[in-house]
Amino acid sequence: MRIMGIDPGTNYMGYGIIDIVAGKPEAVVLGEIDMHKMGDAHQKLRYIFERVRSLTESYQPHEIAFESPFFGENVQSMLKLGRAQGVAIAAVLSVLESAPIAEYAPTRIKQAITGRGQATKQQVATMINSILGTNYQPRKLDATDGMAVALCHYYTTSNPLTRATAGDKRKGLGGDSKSRKGSSSWESFVKSNPERVK
Repeated sequence: MRIMGIDPGTNYMGYGIIDIVAGKPEAVVLGEIDMHKMGDAHQKLRYIFERVRSLTESYQPHEIAFESPFFGENVQSMLKLGRAQGVAIAAVLSVLESAPIAEYAPTRIKQAITGRGQATKQQVATMINSILGTNYQPRKLDATDGMAVALCHYYTTSNPLTRATAGDKRKGLGGDSKSRKGSSSWESFVKSNPERVK
């Protein structure tokens, strides 16, 4: 099993690839796609497509995972990240038409790697080296963030308990049981207050 993780970005896009050997993750490669000197937004998208397509062709991952765009106050930033992610997904599917693709919220990824949803990039990088037995010192921590996405996907899909409680939610924003509870609460609210639905 080979998993590629991607941390979308418009200046730096991190990626990491792991192989699962005898039930344990082993590092294959990590790095970042550097676009910070490119001024034109559309050329950045083209470059993302070409680089992600090239990575997919070279490493032939069986499954791909992405970090979901963060819902923050800056709508423009989220829109740009969404475009970058969309282009990267299209690049993967242009090579592997039926590859399983998953998405995880940033806090979910950090929690899977460090046990804390609010961990710093440096803490994530330190844990990546500890888990994989590597000594990666990337120029930009987007690279280790990409590797964290791949590991998060592995932990999620290999854990029977997580699979049982997450179901298809792992392909969304990583809400799992909390999201399921929220969905149930919303359904209950609608049933209890039909007059408030317009």
